[in-house]
Amino acid sequence: MAHGSWQPNTEPRPLLERQRELQALDSALSDLRDAADGAQRARPTGLLAFTGPAGLGKTALLTKARARAAAHGFHVLSARAGEKDQELAFHLVRQLVQPALATMDETERRTFLGSWYDILAAALGLEATDTAHTPDPTGVRDGLDWVMTRLVGMKAPFVLLLDDLHWADFESLGWLASFAPRAADLPLLIIVAYRPDELPPDAAPFRTVVERQGDRPYPLARLSAAGVAQIVRDELGEGVEDEFCDECWSVTGGSPFETVELAIRLAERNLMGAQDELPAMRDLAAAVKGTGLIESLHALGTTTVRFAHAAAVLGPPVPRELAAALAVIGSEEAVEATEKLRAARILAEAEGPGGGIEFVHPLIATTVYRSIPSGLRVGLHDRAAEAVRAAGFGASAAARHLLEVPCEGRPEVVECLRDAAREYLRAGAPEAARRVLSRALQEPPLPEDRAALLHELAGSTFLIEPTATVSHLQEALAEPDVDPHLRASMVYRLTQALAHTDRLAEAATVSADEARLATHPRIRLRMQGDHFVWSAFRADEPDSFARSRRLARLAERLTGRGLEERYILGSRAWDAMVRGEPRQTVLACAEEALRGGLSWTDETRGFEVPVSVALVFMYSDQPRRAEELFTNGIAECEGKGWRGSHLALGQTLYGYIRYRRGCLADAEQLALEGLRIADRVEGAVPAQWFAIGILIQTLLARGRTTEARRLADSYRYGEIVPNAVIYPDPRTVYAELLLAEGRHSEAASLLSAVGEWLDARGSRNPSWCPWQLHLASALAPTDPDRALSLARDAVTRAQDFGAASTIGQALHTLAEVTGGPATVDLYAEAVDHLEQSPASYELARALIGHGATLSRNGRVQEAADLLYRGLEGAVHCGAEALAARAREELSAAGLRPLPLRYAQADTLTTQERRTAELAVQGHPAAVIAKELRLTEQGVRQLLSSVYRKVGTDAAGLAKALETFPRPRP
Repeated sequence: MAHGSWQPNTEPRPLLERQRELQALDSALSDLRDAADGAQRARPTGLLAFTGPAGLGKTALLTKARARAAAHGFHVLSARAGEKDQELAFHLVRQLVQPALATMDETERRTFLGSWYDILAAALGLEATDTAHTPDPTGVRDGLDWVMTRLVGMKAPFVLLLDDLHWADFESLGWLASFAPRAADLPLLIIVAYRPDELPPDAAPFRTVVERQGDRPYPLARLSAAGVAQIVRDELGEGVEDEFCDECWSVTGGSPFETVELAIRLAERNLMGAQDELPAMRDLAAAVKGTGLIESLHALGTTTVRFAHAAAVLGPPVPRELAAALAVIGSEEAVEATEKLRAARILAEAEGPGGGIEFVHPLIATTVYRSIPSGLRVGLHDRAAEAVRAAGFGASAAARHLLEVPCEGRPEVVECLRDAAREYLRAGAPEAARRVLSRALQEPPLPEDRAALLHELAGSTFLIEPTATVSHLQEALAEPDVDPHLRASMVYRLTQALAHTDRLAEAATVSADEARLATHPRIRLRMQGDHFVWSAFRADEPDSFARSRRLARLAERLTGRGLEERYILGSRAWDAMVRGEPRQTVLACAEEALRGGLSWTDETRGFEVPVSVALVFMYSDQPRRAEELFTNGIAECEGKGWRGSHLALGQTLYGYIRYRRGCLADAEQLALEGLRIADRVEGAVPAQWFAIGILIQTLLARGRTTEARRLADSYRYGEIVPNAVIYPDPRTVYAELLLAEGRHSEAASLLSAVGEWLDARGSRNPSWCPWQLHLASALAPTDPDRALSLARDAVTRAQDFGAASTIGQALHTLAEVTGGPATVDLYAEAVDHLEQSPASYELARALIGHGATLSRNGRVQEAADLLYRGLEGAVHCGAEALAARAREELSAAGLRPLPLRYAQADTLTTQERRTAELAVQGHPAAVIAKELRLTEQGVRQLLSSVYRKVGTDAAGLAKALETFPRPRP
């Protein structure tokens, strides 16, 4: 190389000593190509990770990955985290997705995002139509999964490049951890790079995903002396002396970044690489990093230093005009400073459609930022907060800078931080909202704003740390002169947090105390309603009878004209059902509660009462009405982005309705989905309890006792007794499992304790908890007299309530424990009641029990029809073990099972049928949703339910509807 006038080496630099990493990259890209062509991947390579300390070439590897992915014709999206990005929720996700959205106009974006638009708008940096949306984190993650999956489907194959993930914001890292495992099932490759020692503690889920396989991640090694020598000689020529190369290796420590930067500077100075040039080489090496770099920066002049400081404070990518405004310099000076910093290899043009400038390497950005005197740095952040908000970047972008500024009691700072918290909550980022609100509290706010701020802070912690919510609200309620309506909201959220932390007694006490203190009649009524709710769900309620009497007297005076009254009427309906009052009374109260509407997503009310009212119809033999309420309620939750514990409980209890109807396969799938959702939501333990109990009951009904035991053991279901009332009752369900395993004595002991507890509460309805029926079955072999007494009492209680399914089930148990000639008549009576009910599984059991009894009494012809009908019902319910028992009874009677006739155990609801008819006519989901007053997500869920029942797809739907059973009147 001639050194008279140095020209930069513009050829792509080879990646030295990275053969293993490049081979892994090529293999992953090849697998992606095969997957896109329809071939099955030999091994899951949806995620590739490169790790190592700063300067080891992770970014260079990602640059090479971009080039090779482009050569394959793959679509590439990329993002890089910055050192201060942890304070900006979903910042990395926005970098990743916004370029794709930027190619669409507003109409196209809304069409693309569909019903997810308002849920995801804040997270993606879009302007939402409905700013009242406050989705939960699970809902936003589900939406981001959907967006990414759809993008991949539109432009597959896809490669995502994510650099410097050790600096990624908590929310983006959380989404990536949940989404990355899906990449192996999509034509998608995710390539990440990060410094493993700098990952934050809350990145454990991400670390687990990356390190799940033995060949991940790929840690980068420092260059050998030979590798450093090759880089130096590529710039200076082959005449560089060996001793000079060895010293370059020594001063750079084998860092590829420092080696390349040093080699470029050596070439700029026209050094030959001789031994006598070592002092100059060391000086240049020092200028690449640390104090040497800062000295080089200051040599460029005061204006340039100020511009560099502004760029470091703002963070990449930096709009040059914004950096100039922060540095208080003119446009021409900014251009000149940019050129000087570019020539000094400190700044470069930012990649991506947004443009701007960025530091050549994160190490340089960190060095420059930390070199700013602390007082000046604080001042720059303070001015940056004003500048970015004035430039239209929003309160959250300004708040990032205010977090670096000392507290000075400025109201405008508090207001900005509160605005940022609202943005974060709308983005489904409660942790980020908590961060800025905690800082606002330290400012501090004006005395008159303190209670409201504490209330907002409590709202931000509710989903992530309910114990903190309790503390914040107790502090807020101690503030003087709190507005009565604000106080009511505080009290409700406090009682919710207490209930969610298993402190139901405190929740009931707080609401009762507030009801006595309230002077506004509507607020007092609201507090009374909350008291009734939390008292009803207390497992240790001291006087349920007194509470029930007060509730009944209050409900008699109400007409349901306001939401407070409807909630109390709903509580009354639930209480009356649990106590076994006549079914007509229960249903009348439930209909009164629903007359003005009960929202499942009212953030100031909770959804305990609406869910309870919907379940009242299930227990009262009106499961279709319950299903319609659940379908609408679940759609409401999904439409608002509530896809955490609310959706888990909704899916699970919808499965419970299907279980009680005898649709066991549906019930199993819904409960499994509910449990899956609950498992991934932190703190969703109550939702897990509901799901596990319903799953165990369903598995037992299907004859899969071993699976039920495995499930119970994996969640310690039989060991822990919750303080809250859970349905189905966990101890009763566990006793059912013990009975199925033949452990009658243990089951009897457990059920006796349940009976004492429920009788002490006045809970007498066998439809709500059939403990007497199971206890009678457990005691029948050893204590037949007590078993008979229990079964007779259960029949009486069931008749008092009046639901045919409950009466039939009780008579079935009575028949089993009675013996003698009366058994046949009791079975016949049980079958008669169950035929008038929607409980198809219980009917199949009773038919088989009746048929078996007739067969043993020599009445084979009568038995044949009953056993065949029972077999048919068991098959359609999905009760495999019950069907096997029917076949055994038929065989024992000398009968051969006939081919099963077509008999569907289910029919479509009116809403399902209307949805299907509109779909057959070709109407899109949006039109169907408008006509039926549902969300598009609700329409899709209804159609999914239709396909499950009909057993066909859209193409065969019209023909199936012609013969499929219509809804009963």
